[in-house]
Amino acid sequence: MAKMRSIIFSTIACFLLLGTVAAQERDHDEGQFVILNAQYGTEFRHVDVTSHLRELARHDRQFRVEYSTINADPAPGREKTLRVYARGPNGQERFFDFPDGSMFDGAQFRGWERGEWGEEHWNGGWNGREAVAFHDDNHQDFRDDHDRRDDHDRGEFLILSAQYGTERRHVDVTHQLKELARHDVKFRMGNGTFGVDPDHGRRKALRIYARGPNGHERMFEYPEGSWIDGSQFRGWGSGEWARDNDHWSGHWNLEEREEHEEHEQHEQHDNR
Repeated sequence: MAKMRSIIFSTIACFLLLGTVAAQERDHDEGQFVILNAQYGTEFRHVDVTSHLRELARHDRQFRVEYSTINADPAPGREKTLRVYARGPNGQERFFDFPDGSMFDGAQFRGWERGEWGEEHWNGGWNGREAVAFHDDNHQDFRDDHDRRDDHDRGEFLILSAQYGTERRHVDVTHQLKELARHDVKFRMGNGTFGVDPDHGRRKALRIYARGPNGHERMFEYPEGSWIDGSQFRGWGSGEWARDNDHWSGHWNLEEREEHEEHEQHEQHDNR
């Protein structure tokens, strides 16, 4: 009798274990987003890696993103990104960025390990597929691209200047930032973004100096590897900022400019 109980308990435990494993496998493949396409590279040089990503999915749910893993190098010497385009539960499309060196986890994508995803024909380009109309609280928005860009250009702060580097060595990258702004509202900033390295071997930052709605100036700092979101800056995509009448002293620290302006005001007052 004891032997029979042992067999029964062993059988039940085996079924429970198999059920747990099956549930875990389903969990891995029951993410919220369905992958449509995957591109690897930079905005101007990238290749379709959907098929190769599907092969990786069958072996690993997690892997480190690098050109040797992706088996492609469309922009040698440049920092690249794996960009995955997916459709969410609400039907809207978005993309996920995984820069070189980051860990990719497929758990958030539905059907990941089974490879039940990936459109054969993708016409969205690097910045995704623009919908003709999109829904928001059951309201359709039929505005054209110009009107939608206006929304991105209505931020609070007006950019005066942009500097890249370190406190001891930095360069003006306002013009390069304007060119980037015309293509992307949001982008990831790296050492190769501006095509210049003012302080070799040192960790650098992008500092954007802007004027707020109250007329006060402030500085926004973005270390290498961080995301720059231009939606908070007025006229971002149209490039209507840092014009001839928006002068900047070129100082790295905002306090130096403020002290310089206060000194000039005192001098003007003493000369009267």
